[in-house]
Amino acid sequence: MPSLPDMTTPKVETLGGGTGVEQDPHVSDAALRAPFFDWLCRMGDNTLILSHRLSEWCGHGPALEEDIALANTALDLIGHTQMWLALAGEVEGQGRSADDLAYLRDVMTFRNVQLLELPNGDMARTTMRQFLFDAFHAALLEKLSGSTSLRVAGIAAKALKEVTYHLERSSDLVVRLGDGTEDSHARMQTTLDAFWPYTGEMFLGDDVDAAMAEAGIAPPPQDLRPEWDRVIREVLDEATLAIPERRADVHKGGKTGRHTEHLGYILAEMQFLQRAYPGASW
Repeated sequence: MPSLPDMTTPKVETLGGGTGVEQDPHVSDAALRAPFFDWLCRMGDNTLILSHRLSEWCGHGPALEEDIALANTALDLIGHTQMWLALAGEVEGQGRSADDLAYLRDVMTFRNVQLLELPNGDMARTTMRQFLFDAFHAALLEKLSGSTSLRVAGIAAKALKEVTYHLERSSDLVVRLGDGTEDSHARMQTTLDAFWPYTGEMFLGDDVDAAMAEAGIAPPPQDLRPEWDRVIREVLDEATLAIPERRADVHKGGKTGRHTEHLGYILAEMQFLQRAYPGASW
């Protein structure tokens, strides 16, 4: 049974000369266990579900370069997933591994935002979804690099190097397609309009986010909005795409386990082997 890649959580040097792996009090804080676990699942589930969507393009990309780039981005995100979910299992303290959390949870216990589970469609949809999330992801990881949790800070610092490239690449593609042919421009604008109501969920905070902010582990999601708005505005202006009006009726619920019908189909495919042959390995 294929497992998530074995990527050791980065060790962060401390002033005392030890490492973050050894000296992060948040990991064993019983009062933080439930919200910290839930928040870590949100981080890992976002990257897991998006990586699965991108992997669906493997062998089907419109050009060899795009096929390889999408696969590489998916692999980066799977690496991030392994680190976030491995730490989640450690915080939970129930002996569950990253593989257990990825392959043996039911749909209502997943915590990814709904935007990431939407079908790929054409390259306009895949590219726009990637860009909208990359802009958020990069802003979040930048803040998390200064987290009071040394484990979180270490993972974020490593992931940020890769996500910075993801954002650079998706931004370039949005500009090329948005300011390209009449057809590509129309497809990008139609996709942007359709996906826009899903973006608001990334910035909605709840009790889990409040607990993480109070502990200094993660910023309140709404604090990331100004930087996201700046990046989105600069890229979409260059792409000659009109930014939709901000709406109050955002699609939400993924962060608390309420998903679109699409996530069930993703998990049915992704989890089939593990559930059909429990405990099997290659």
